[in-house]
Amino acid sequence: MFNSISRRHLKLCDIRACATRFQSSNSLKQGICNGKSETTARMGRRMGLLLSWLQRSMVGTSEKVGSDQKKQGLLSIFANHCSFVTGQRLRRAFQVGELYSNLYSERTRWTLVGSIWRRLQSKHASTGKLMAALAGVFLWEDEKVRDEELHRCGLELQAMEAAKNLSASSDKKAWGPMETGWEVVMEKKNFKVWRRPIEGSYLYEYRVLGSYSDVTPRQFFNVQLDTEYRKKWDSLVLKLEVVDRDVNTGSEVVHWATHFPYPMYSRDYVYVRRYSVDVENNLMVLISRAVQHPEVPETQEYVRVHSYQSKMVIRPHTSFDENGFDYLLTYSDDPQTAFPRYCVSWMVSSGMPDFLEKLHAAALRAKNLEVGIYDYASVVKSNDNKHQHSQDCLGDSSRPGQIYA
Repeated sequence: MFNSISRRHLKLCDIRACATRFQSSNSLKQGICNGKSETTARMGRRMGLLLSWLQRSMVGTSEKVGSDQKKQGLLSIFANHCSFVTGQRLRRAFQVGELYSNLYSERTRWTLVGSIWRRLQSKHASTGKLMAALAGVFLWEDEKVRDEELHRCGLELQAMEAAKNLSASSDKKAWGPMETGWEVVMEKKNFKVWRRPIEGSYLYEYRVLGSYSDVTPRQFFNVQLDTEYRKKWDSLVLKLEVVDRDVNTGSEVVHWATHFPYPMYSRDYVYVRRYSVDVENNLMVLISRAVQHPEVPETQEYVRVHSYQSKMVIRPHTSFDENGFDYLLTYSDDPQTAFPRYCVSWMVSSGMPDFLEKLHAAALRAKNLEVGIYDYASVVKSNDNKHQHSQDCLGDSSRPGQIYA
């Protein structure tokens, strides 16, 4: 290519020289034919300018080709340098990870990783969240159920109990939550249901206050948490599994897929849940709410429910292992249906009592030793036991030991 460019350059120089000689010879013949010589001189000057422009353009083209090749060479050197540095750092990170795996247990390593994420988030919150999203990491510090939420659930049950006792002492039949906006939806022997509209939405939040005297609080609590047992007593369950656990709080991320009435598609939920047994205040608390987790992306198989929250508080009449307890359930979700508001309200209002009856029946079967379920209530008595359970039982459906019936 360079040879052809140089040859063209030489040819242009020869043409320009000939044009110059042609222009000088014409100037010598001015006295012979003035009109023709002036015209010829102008044509010679124009030809000379054109050839000069072509020469400069060809020289510029050759210089550009040389500069492009130089740039490609520099880019190649830079790419090789980056790949070398990246390889070195990956190898160093692998060596560090292998060293820590030999020095520390799995539980300690997870605690170390969690503390690093928390420090990164506290210093650079937005950067930490972006890096976590790109790396497919679930930030427990942002999504976990906090101690304050567990405490507020206990206060809500106390307020409901106080309102009920005040109503009974004053012979008033109408009683309910202390907050305004609640209306009675249903009242049966074992429970009473209220609802109130959610601000900025066409949906309702529901609250149930109920009582049972034929099962123990421990049994009722464990039946709700045991995912393997629920697959047996809840025929609507399509999928129910724990996908992640937090070693610090014992919180779990659960993926739950369930049938919806025809003609609606099946729905799936990804939610974080945390449970607590407060021996001093004689309370059991279970909180669940929807989250996004990188291990459970949305699929075409189910319609993902992004707005969901459930809070259950249980207070034994005497103790955790004796029959009789009161409970308060607060529930809300957005099933993302195209049905009118009254249809969605009717489905939730009728579906919740049906679920509570099935839950009660499942607790009775477990009490009568027809099945054995995992005893979550005993696990949360000790922080050490809770952490050990979180490590050993992840992905293990058999869960040896700690069976309660």
